[in-house]
Amino acid sequence: MARIGAAPGERSHQEDAEARAGTTNPLQGGSTPLTGEMGSDCPVAHTPSRTAQVSGEPVMDGFSRLWKRSRKIREEAIRALWFCTAIFAVVALFFILFFLIQNGYPIFMQVGVSNFLAGDVWNPTGAAPAYGIFPLIVGTLLVTLGAMALAVPLGIAVAVFIAELAPPGVRAVMKPAVELLAGIPSVVYGFFGLVILTDWIRVSFDVASGETWLAASILLGIMALPTIVSVSEDAIGAVPRGYREGSLALGATHWQTIAGVVVPGALSGITAAIILGMGRAIGETMAVIMVAGNAGVVPEPLWNVLSPVRTLTGTLGIEMGEVAVGSAHYHALFGVAVVLLVITLAVNLFARGILARVSEQHTATAARAARKRGCGTIKPYAYAVLGIGALGTLTAATDILVAAAVAVALFGAVYIRRRVSAKTGQKIAFGFLYAAAGIVLFVLGVILFDIVYNGAPALSWEFLTASPSNLGRAGGIGPAILGTLYLVGGAILFALPIGVGAAIYLHEYTREGRITEIIRAGVDLLGGTPSIVFGLFGFAFLVLYLNLGVSLLAGQITLGLMILPTIIRTTEEALKSVPDSVREGSLALGATPWQTIRQVVLPPAVPGILTGTILGIGRAAGETAPILFTAVVFSRRFLPTSVTEPVMALPYHLFILATNVPGARENQYGTALVLLVLVAAIYLVAIVIRTRYQRSIQW
Repeated sequence: MARIGAAPGERSHQEDAEARAGTTNPLQGGSTPLTGEMGSDCPVAHTPSRTAQVSGEPVMDGFSRLWKRSRKIREEAIRALWFCTAIFAVVALFFILFFLIQNGYPIFMQVGVSNFLAGDVWNPTGAAPAYGIFPLIVGTLLVTLGAMALAVPLGIAVAVFIAELAPPGVRAVMKPAVELLAGIPSVVYGFFGLVILTDWIRVSFDVASGETWLAASILLGIMALPTIVSVSEDAIGAVPRGYREGSLALGATHWQTIAGVVVPGALSGITAAIILGMGRAIGETMAVIMVAGNAGVVPEPLWNVLSPVRTLTGTLGIEMGEVAVGSAHYHALFGVAVVLLVITLAVNLFARGILARVSEQHTATAARAARKRGCGTIKPYAYAVLGIGALGTLTAATDILVAAAVAVALFGAVYIRRRVSAKTGQKIAFGFLYAAAGIVLFVLGVILFDIVYNGAPALSWEFLTASPSNLGRAGGIGPAILGTLYLVGGAILFALPIGVGAAIYLHEYTREGRITEIIRAGVDLLGGTPSIVFGLFGFAFLVLYLNLGVSLLAGQITLGLMILPTIIRTTEEALKSVPDSVREGSLALGATPWQTIRQVVLPPAVPGILTGTILGIGRAAGETAPILFTAVVFSRRFLPTSVTEPVMALPYHLFILATNVPGARENQYGTALVLLVLVAAIYLVAIVIRTRYQRSIQW
């Protein structure tokens, strides 16, 4: 940074330059012998020479203009570079859409859009191939609906508990527990569901197989919980504390304040949390494949939760690896991917719109006013009509007994609410909230205990370093561990500079406008894209179009694209934490924008950037679907010698062991434990860094 003054007794940079030139600033006094035009010394006091006035000043002005111009060009070049990194997410999303539509278009022309979407038989390998994805859409919606029925009440209750009731010590346990649930790889959830959950359903309901719609919904409900809890808690925390205090001062109980002030004020954010959780459930692949049964049929009757189902993502994961490139089946799978991407993009756009409303309505008063504007004209009879219509729809979808049970439960809840006192109602409500928190901790404990208890006996130095043998039943997972690290390292090298550059441009170089809105929408939609869609894009573009083949490089780029939105979001949040006054002070001292960013803004934001990087590493290490068709093989004795060769990876190794290799239970659990410990350790480091940074930061 330029120095604009000097301490007493020191000479400034300007005085040093003048001393070297043989002159003295006339404002400072003194005399200096100057050489005249004839070469003789001529004492001149307090007056610079005419030569300096005539020739020196234009030269210095020329250098000054040249320096300013070069600095401006450098700043514009840096700005253009960061703009290119920011627009990369939009370009990537465009390429994903383009290659999916390009490869899926032939099936729409061959079968027809209506027949493809509404056809009731999916049998692309039959003697008479059938390409109707209606059973797949129904399976996806049923599994998602069941997952939301579990995750929404549980997630909102846990969010309210953490934000409003939990003491600091309990909150310090609950938040990392929820984040750890988010960090468990989907293939580990699937393995737990395949071994424990499906067996429990089989025994409890006396059915031939526990791989059912119910198993998939329970598992996806658990996986969607962290998203719903985190976003809902943020929304609840955004409600000003003054409204809580005002409600309590008017005589309301704590629960009445939560139910009547806090939750209504956070309603838009909670709705967005539900939609984002729904998107998480719709886009899940590996866990669903392992527990849903994968039968492409519509359950008979529709509410038969013990029927096997097949989802859109499950179909892609099961069939894409065995299809002939360019065949009708190949194009049909890309058509399935197009439908899946359209659904998830619509869900995420809806959630994004709701979150935009949240940013405009931060207070409980605004939310209550909005609700009053939307519902103030609805009379009691209108509520009755809506209730009757909902029950009629439920009766048509299930049967009259189910609808009657739901109606009785609702009327019973309303009756109890009106009859019990406020204090008794608060005790009941708080009991439910504590129970919800206990359920989450119990589920996490059961998963961890099962994996650790059964996986610990498999751990040994040989298991961690040796190559697999006998189809993975013996030997170790050394190449899979190193292959996972190779994939993650390359993904970070690809995504980190692009992600940090994009965040710098979005927060430091531009104001909110149309271009910024497009870039942010691209980042959000890229973040909501299902991981299996990244895998298909990597297969179509990197493996086939660029002819990289199934290789380490193709997997690294695919994983890098997947974690890019995470790095952009966390880096931008880290930059937002640096006060504007710091930037203004640096610019006021003459620093350029890039000098200010590099020397003033980025250093205090490094912990936040590092946290985002670690979260990206954790997600990349635990993903299976993006590398399913781009990078991995099941067994390999030696490590790759170049980035053009395929690798082993822990998530894929566990998936194949669990679904295709009988008699490998000990190594299955050992692999699951190693993968869980690796990812959990990465997330733990991120949590520790974030906590220490939050405690040490002082602005």
